Amino acid sequence: MTTDTAEAVILIVDDDDLVLKTLNVLITSLGYSCLLASDGLEAIEVLKENQCELVLSDVLMPNMGGLELLAYVREKYPKIDVIVATGFSEQATYADVIKAGAIDFIKKPIDQAELEAKLARAMRERKMVRELEQLSLSDSLTSVFNRRAFDQKFAYEVERAYRQDYSLFLAIVDIDNFKEYNDKFGHAEGDTILISLGEILEECTRNNVDMAFRLGGDEFAVILPQTSANQATEIVQRILLRYIESNYGKTTLSIGIVSCDRDPELELEEDIRRMKDRADKAMYEAKNGGKNCVICRL
Repeated sequence: MTTDTAEAVILIVDDDDLVLKTLNVLITSLGYSCLLASDGLEAIEVLKENQCELVLSDVLMPNMGGLELLAYVREKYPKIDVIVATGFSEQATYADVIKAGAIDFIKKPIDQAELEAKLARAMRERKMVRELEQLSLSDSLTSVFNRRAFDQKFAYEVERAYRQDYSLFLAIVDIDNFKEYNDKFGHAEGDTILISLGEILEECTRNNVDMAFRLGGDEFAVILPQTSANQATEIVQRILLRYIESNYGKTTLSIGIVSCDRDPELELEEDIRRMKDRADKAMYEAKNGGKNCVICRL
């Protein structure tokens, strides 16, 4: 989700049509994109079909009120922030809504300057959280995703591929003869290889589709969603050839690539473990078969 004002999407929820239209004009004028809903139930349907950064919701509404919607968002969409708006005569207090999980509270009738300040602060905080999250998921040496990110994203991609019925492939990439190279030329030169491989993985994979990870040491992984076996194999062959062209002494790559078809008979965690094991075995098969090659197992 983005946190740039020009692209940030805010869902406004209010059963008063005039308030809804007024807030839409006001918030749009501040540079945000808006989605509209007249109560909590309608808001839930909007959230199912759209990405948004923030929900600005009234408290008292028919069918589902703001505090019920807040509880739903906190459970189902924990990365979406909620600001609750309430009239002076209503009973919900600042303490009530903050305790329930809202990031802020604003009184109605809404003051334009106050709303602008609260939205700006919310977006700044979202940006800081995203930046810290990105740092925690990045490998400090190579700048590709780290092991923690791999564990999170692979599980998510496996579920999504199964749910949306498309193919998913996992490649495990290991540098051959890396220890010998490190011992001969030193750790600084070894780090150069790791950095270079990270760059090669980024260059040879599809932007905003494939994901590259450093799992630890000289082992990397690539997740390849929405691709055929031939396309996935072409991508990893490109990685291998690009690495060979870099000419890092006697080092080469052993790559194992497997299809990740969900087995509904297994628990997700067990199935993910099975897929990783298959990818590891394919990589070791490449290594034991002479190195500097790709083994694909469907």
